[in-house]
Amino acid sequence: MNQRKGLVMREIRVDEMAQSIDLLNYVFQMSMSINKDRRFVNAKSKQFDEGHAIGWFDGTQLVSQILNLPFQVNVHGKLYEMGGITAVGTYPEYSGHGLMESLIMECLQQMRNEQRYVSYLFPYSIPYYRKKGWEIMSDIVEFQVKDTQLPHYPGLNGKIRRVDPKNEDVVTIYARYAKKTHGVMVRNSIAWNEKFQEDFWEEKFIDSDVKLQAAVYYDEDDDPQGYLFYRIMEENYYIDEIVYLQEEARKGLWNFVSAHSSMVYNVYGKTTGNEAVAFLLEDSEIIQKVSPYFMARIVDVKEFLLRYPFIGNEFQLRLAVSDRIVAWNNGTFIVTVKDGEVSVEKLSELLSENAIQLTVQTLATMLLGYKRPYYLEKIERLHGNAVEIALLEAVLPVGIPTFIDYF
Repeated sequence: MNQRKGLVMREIRVDEMAQSIDLLNYVFQMSMSINKDRRFVNAKSKQFDEGHAIGWFDGTQLVSQILNLPFQVNVHGKLYEMGGITAVGTYPEYSGHGLMESLIMECLQQMRNEQRYVSYLFPYSIPYYRKKGWEIMSDIVEFQVKDTQLPHYPGLNGKIRRVDPKNEDVVTIYARYAKKTHGVMVRNSIAWNEKFQEDFWEEKFIDSDVKLQAAVYYDEDDDPQGYLFYRIMEENYYIDEIVYLQEEARKGLWNFVSAHSSMVYNVYGKTTGNEAVAFLLEDSEIIQKVSPYFMARIVDVKEFLLRYPFIGNEFQLRLAVSDRIVAWNNGTFIVTVKDGEVSVEKLSELLSENAIQLTVQTLATMLLGYKRPYYLEKIERLHGNAVEIALLEAVLPVGIPTFIDYF
């Protein structure tokens, strides 16, 4: 329990959930129907059960809060425990006193204690979270395709079946997808209990007033290879999520969308920033917008590096990392790889001039692959001698993170 200027920081109890929702409603000015509000409250209450909800209280009144959720993510084929930050908010009259920064520091300490060495969040303000050590790690593509632009791929041997969104084949496809796709969240994580997994699939699209539908593509051997979450409303088709394990499944799912051309005028969708939607269509003159989506932060530099899947069997790197929020990440680290085994030592609390210099947020976007070392050097986000930067470029796996979830 922490105290500051007559306020007390502590965990938020389940019976204080109403205060938490009131705070979120005020800060984000949500305008929701009674039914939607009830679904939102139910979803957040389940998250509070599984995560760490902490806040500042003025007497019995909750005035600032944050929620840290347990997830797992795939980082270049390695499974990392991840702390997901959500439900962040402070009443305006209590802003400017460092309440949220102290809550963030407490969350980072909790994550470190639980061996969650990376954190993801959806930013309400990118500049704000950059100051706290997070950096952009994924983009989202929003697109609009006219009915006359929809593709048709002949000669496919598989078939489509419409299924319940929680169908076992949908869950299986995503599990296989998450196993081979860098950056994504593992929705069937052993870190969750069985009920939390079920709730996540059920409430992924909880803010919708329109029934979510699903379709699965099966190959000629009747193996599920891809799925589509979609809605049809007001003569428009909305793709909420499209996941496929092979090119044939992608084509089959788009054929299914095209089969609705007599029912709709436009297809609207969103997908990962890695998906070349326009390029893959025969008529590529569609409306498409790419935007920053999620941000990531390294919680513990030494422990994150120890688990990182570097390329190469033998090399040594020195990294001088600055982190203005938590002291344990400040300093000069030496990464040694010998016979494929990684060891990491913190040489000094000081930032050595003979090491690659960068902030913890730059380190996150670089190790996750969103931006490469040469580019980060070009825009002056990291500094060092040419030999070490060239080595860094060579030993980092290639791949921009994919992230399609929201929490």
